[in-house]
Amino acid sequence: MMKKMMWLILMAALMAACQPVSQAAPSPTAGSAPINASPSNAAAPATKTIVVTYSVLGSIVKDLVGDRANVVVSMPNGQDPHEWEPSAKDIEVIMKADLIVQNGLGLEGGMEKTLQQAHDAGVKFFTASDHITVRHVGAGEGIPTGDPDQAVGAEDPHLWMDPVDMKSVVEALATQIKTDLGIDLSDRAKDLEGRLDALNQEISDKVKSLPDANRKLVTGHESMGYFAQQFGFKLVGAIIPSITSQAEVSASDLAALKKLIQDNQVKAIFTELGTPPAVAEAIGKETSVKVIELTTHSVPSDGSYFTFLRDLAQVIVDGLK
Repeated sequence: MMKKMMWLILMAALMAACQPVSQAAPSPTAGSAPINASPSNAAAPATKTIVVTYSVLGSIVKDLVGDRANVVVSMPNGQDPHEWEPSAKDIEVIMKADLIVQNGLGLEGGMEKTLQQAHDAGVKFFTASDHITVRHVGAGEGIPTGDPDQAVGAEDPHLWMDPVDMKSVVEALATQIKTDLGIDLSDRAKDLEGRLDALNQEISDKVKSLPDANRKLVTGHESMGYFAQQFGFKLVGAIIPSITSQAEVSASDLAALKKLIQDNQVKAIFTELGTPPAVAEAIGKETSVKVIELTTHSVPSDGSYFTFLRDLAQVIVDGLK
């Protein structure tokens, strides 16, 4: 009897040992995070801000940067860059910029004090005119005057009129943005440079429809030098004989301009931002030459540099036929 009892006890112990042990997963304690979860307080990289001084250059910068950074254009579209001055809010944005893109060569006359303050405060700068071959006023261009801005050798700031120069600006800017802001825009720069080459060829083909004798430009002020140089036009004269739009118009200058228009058989007078409309119309009437408005300092409603330059070239070609 005792042996039977011992046998039963032994069998029960063996059966208990063979049963699987159930282990429930421990419940996470309050506030614990999954092992592979990212910390909830990890901050996303701050978006960089690039401030561009004026709209036409701003259009190119926006095309290059896309959504990789926040691009802010200081001057309202269509404002004269020689005269516009920033407000207190504009100054605050400029001073907090991660990078400022400016034209240089005195174009941003009304912003010079603020830009200097930003430079002194250590804000990073990119100057477009540092990366092109700067055009200088040549002998025989425009109307002979004593204005230092119009003297032979004066630097021309209107570099955006040449798409090949803008290509050089894009290449240099992409390099600096990578260095200063850590943003690689290589692919976007390559695409944009190709589009600028195509635009240059498109305008060159368009200009070929004009006889050489018709490729003569009389403008509001000397803002078409880069365009003329790139696409084979002759600069005959300007209503305001100065690189800036702030110069005065003298009777002797206008008399000289009328003679140049007649001697060169100019087909049209092109006015632009800062041109006195009444003066342009009077010259047109006295010389029997049509007066046509050009948009030289602002981008169209779609904000595109390509539309801007394409439209400008079409107006010139149509006006000189």
